[in-house]
Amino acid sequence: MPIALLRALQVLGALWALPVSVLGLALGAAGTAAGAKIGVSVRDLAVVVRRFPWGPGGALTLGNVILHTGESMDRPCHTYAHAAGYGDEPQILLADHERAHVFQYMVLGVLFLPLYALFGGISVRNPFERAADRYALSGRGWWPWARG
Repeated sequence: MPIALLRALQVLGALWALPVSVLGLALGAAGTAAGAKIGVSVRDLAVVVRRFPWGPGGALTLGNVILHTGESMDRPCHTYAHAAGYGDEPQILLADHERAHVFQYMVLGVLFLPLYALFGGISVRNPFERAADRYALSGRGWWPWARG
């Protein structure tokens, strides 16, 4: 795909996801009062809020905004299937998993959140989470209904 076309599609995707990204930016801005740090990750096509002070740990993607509780998303973590005892999979990088969710938002926009909830929310059964793990393991297959 020509780079100009790819960039145009990325801009359109970011605009489509913008209403949810605004929510992420508002939460990130509120988190700065408690020590969160905001930056931009070109690799992840996202604004990244690190040291986000609320939540159980890990990360949450809202549009093109990733809120995470740690210092760096370049840290290993278990896949949902591994954590649920479905198999012994290698660890993945949190950044790769969350980048897949950014891509999913750029295709689905505001439809992502209701579809994510409809398919099981934060669960190993959720095809969005399985696809994000697949992408983090292989660099391919971030779309929930992709084959392979």
